[in-house]
Amino acid sequence: MLKKQGFGATRGLQTLCFISLLLACIILSTGMGYIEISPLQVIKVVISRITGTSDLLQGMDSVFPYVIMDVRLPRILTSAIVGAGLSVAGVIFQGILLNPLADPYTLGISAGAAFGASIALLLDVMFIGCYTVPLFAFIGAVLTLLAVMFISSSGGQTSSNNLILSGIIVAAILSAGISFIKYVADEQVSIIIFWLMGSFGSKSWTDVFLILLFVLTGFVICLFFARDLNIMTLGDRSAGSLGIETNRLRIVLLVTASLITAGCVSVSGIIGFVGLVIPHLMRFFVGPDNRKLLPASALVGAILLLCADTITRAVLPTEIPIGVLTALIGGPFFCYIFRKRRILKTYG
Repeated sequence: MLKKQGFGATRGLQTLCFISLLLACIILSTGMGYIEISPLQVIKVVISRITGTSDLLQGMDSVFPYVIMDVRLPRILTSAIVGAGLSVAGVIFQGILLNPLADPYTLGISAGAAFGASIALLLDVMFIGCYTVPLFAFIGAVLTLLAVMFISSSGGQTSSNNLILSGIIVAAILSAGISFIKYVADEQVSIIIFWLMGSFGSKSWTDVFLILLFVLTGFVICLFFARDLNIMTLGDRSAGSLGIETNRLRIVLLVTASLITAGCVSVSGIIGFVGLVIPHLMRFFVGPDNRKLLPASALVGAILLLCADTITRAVLPTEIPIGVLTALIGGPFFCYIFRKRRILKTYG
């Protein structure tokens, strides 16, 4: 009993620390940019908008509320939610596939989203305005997931190896299709390439609430099955003997993580390494228990992507695609972690 209470208290304290750090990053990031705004002014504007009182805005530049609430905060919150979603999906994929190199894009979900978005950009279809490209990207990601599950299933069963191989095959086909689209795109090719590299520019509150719906729903489902996912790491036979329906659980979590990824990619473009690096980093701090790993990864993933977007938006002299920056940060960092773990295994 005391052990369970200690576990809960430790997990609660860790979560509280990560939430506090995330809130601090959001406030500081909102004040950074061409127009510098103090953290206190940011807090006053947000409270004033929530409560509907304007007394807190007295003596403040009239531009500040517009900059905070309509320009910066939607972009900042979108980047944080996408970072959380990709990290949660990374934890699930690594747990389901029992592969430490699995990430939200292992099954070709990103390639499917990129293919759908490339078609929309090539054909220049805008029947629902600026949300046409995200819609095509989401549809492409979902169709890719269905194709991978159909190819990998055999006799109603789906194995981890079959899923990975099927994802590689489908992703290779779609990558060839994307290359062909870029070849025939002519004037649109630069727009396609920029989308593929990822960006949070021009996000609105509609994007925030839409991606929050996907990520929050998926996170709740994944957290509900976190204990079962822990048992699945023992292997299908051991998990089955403990009453876990491994095939059903694998499909439920696979679809959930894939839909989270599809939603994130549809609003942000391709952002790599977040879902690969964050789960590894957080296992080092909180351990492999998914009941602790999922919340910690979500919060730290949100912090990482928020900080990366703040750097490219407010620190660098010229804004670069967020996917490029995360690859530049995540690639060497992951190499360091991988090298250190190999050395520890050799000499430990």
